[in-house]
Amino acid sequence: MDNVKKLAELLELSRELGREERDLAILGEGNTSQRVDKDTFWVKASGSNLKTLGENDVTLCRFDALLPLLETAPSDVQTERALLASRVDKAAKKPSVEAMFHAYLLSLPEVNFVGHTHPIAVNGVLCSPRAEEFAAHRLLPDQIVCCGAASALVPYVDPGVPLACAIRRAVEDFLQRHGEAPREILLRNHGLIALGRTPQAVLATTLMTEKSARIFLGGLAAGEAQFLSDETVARISGRADEHYRRRALGL
Repeated sequence: MDNVKKLAELLELSRELGREERDLAILGEGNTSQRVDKDTFWVKASGSNLKTLGENDVTLCRFDALLPLLETAPSDVQTERALLASRVDKAAKKPSVEAMFHAYLLSLPEVNFVGHTHPIAVNGVLCSPRAEEFAAHRLLPDQIVCCGAASALVPYVDPGVPLACAIRRAVEDFLQRHGEAPREILLRNHGLIALGRTPQAVLATTLMTEKSARIFLGGLAAGEAQFLSDETVARISGRADEHYRRRALGL
C-alpha cells in the first residue's frame, strides 16, 4: 500500500473518532497516529480537530528523534525542540505533544494504528475510585473480544515525556503479566488509548470501551456492577469462534 492510501486510512479513522454524536472527543481533543515504516510515522498535529482532520493536519515524524527522550528527563524547551526536529518536512505543523507515546506504542509488534480519545463515560469511570476494577475485569463477552481480557491502567501524569514513560512502564508490566501487549490503555483523569493492527481494530476497541463504561456506570447506579468470572473471561478469550470474530472485525 502506498503512502497516500495509508494516510487516507488514518484520516478516516480520525474522523470516525471525532464524530460529535459519539462523545469521544471535541474541539482539539485526542490524537491519532499510524506507522508508515520502520523509520517514520504519521501523528495528528497539535491543535487539530479529529472530526475535520485533513492532510495538512497530520505530521510525518521520525522515531529516532523522539524515542530517545524516554531515556532522559528533558525540559519543556528540550521537548519542544525535539518535537519540531522530528518532522520529516520542516514546513509541517508541530506534532502533538503526545507524539512520544505514539512513537513508543507504534514500535510494539503488530501495532500499526493508535487512537487516543477522551470518551465521556470512560472518563466518568477514570475520574472515580472504581477505575482499577474496571481495568482489571470484564462485563461482557464482546468487551473481551474487542478490548482483550484486561486493560493497562496508568495514573495521572502530565502529557509529554512523563506520560510516555508512564505508559511504557504500564505496557511492560502488562506484557510480563499477560504475555501480550494490551489492546487499550486507560489513563486516570485523562482518557483512553486504543492500539491495533488496523484502523478498524482501534475504532472497535474505542467504541466497545465506551459502551462498557456506560454499562458499568449503569450497574453501579442500580446497586453494583456484576463482572464476569476470571474463568469465563479465560474461556471466551480462548474460544476458536471468538478468534474468528476478532479476525472478521479486523482485530
